[in-house]
Amino acid sequence: MPLQGSANVERLCQLTQVSRAGFYRYLRNGWPAEEDVNLQSAIQDVVLEHRWRYGYRRVTAQLRQCGMVVNHKRVARIMREDNLLTVRREPASAASHEGVGGVQIYLNLPRRMGLTDPNQLWIADITYIRLRTEFVYLAVILDAFSRIVVGWALGRTLQAKLPLHALKNAIASRQRPPGVVHHSDQGVQYVCRDYMQALHEHQMVPSMSRPANPYDNATCESFLRTLKREEINANTYRDFAQLEQGVREFIEQYYNRLRLHSALSYQSPEEFEKRATQRRSEATRSGPMVTFLGT
Repeated sequence: MPLQGSANVERLCQLTQVSRAGFYRYLRNGWPAEEDVNLQSAIQDVVLEHRWRYGYRRVTAQLRQCGMVVNHKRVARIMREDNLLTVRREPASAASHEGVGGVQIYLNLPRRMGLTDPNQLWIADITYIRLRTEFVYLAVILDAFSRIVVGWALGRTLQAKLPLHALKNAIASRQRPPGVVHHSDQGVQYVCRDYMQALHEHQMVPSMSRPANPYDNATCESFLRTLKREEINANTYRDFAQLEQGVREFIEQYYNRLRLHSALSYQSPEEFEKRATQRRSEATRSGPMVTFLGT
């Protein structure tokens, strides 16, 4: 450990009024925890950059090319704990919607849709947030018509229960609208059996982006960048509870209700929905309509 000037450990402990035992205990416990968080952050960046295509060996190679000294077993352990390992899929035939290995292939619907009302297209995504000694994960669902956040969930795991919680909140806030298209990427949380079953139980139509084509999730990714820039990166959080409260206030009290959105003619998402509903009251009573453009 590099020390300031020529003072030894004993003198530094005297100046800072800490015991030598406490100092060495920090070296044993504090630094490894911070080092793990730094490594997790680097792994997350590589996985997201390559859109979940890299397994632990390629992630390890990428980290080593960036100058990090890391063991592939450690990378594999962290990726397994964070549910970042890739899902292997067998190629599907061009005429089929189901892969050879039984993995369902879903149409990419947003580009074919002309939105006229809320509850026609929901877009889901997940991001990670770094605290001092841990990572937490945020799952969100936006209504693509108004950019309003209809459901969100914050948790310490990337398992499917996190986006399922966000989906449950979205359905509760929208009174279970049948027929809504639910769009996401092909992350393991969204293609798993439990999530697909929840969509079918609520009569929702699954849609997924094709690999190497992230642009259909641009609306959701834009919101997540706004959240991080205006709330997460602008504050320091003591713990998970304080972060959760900050995210709740930003989404429910500020973003949905008050923040003017340039894509909505500088209206807030709630105000945009309210005015659109008033203009289309007759169409709303007969049920929302979805227009498909081309094939």
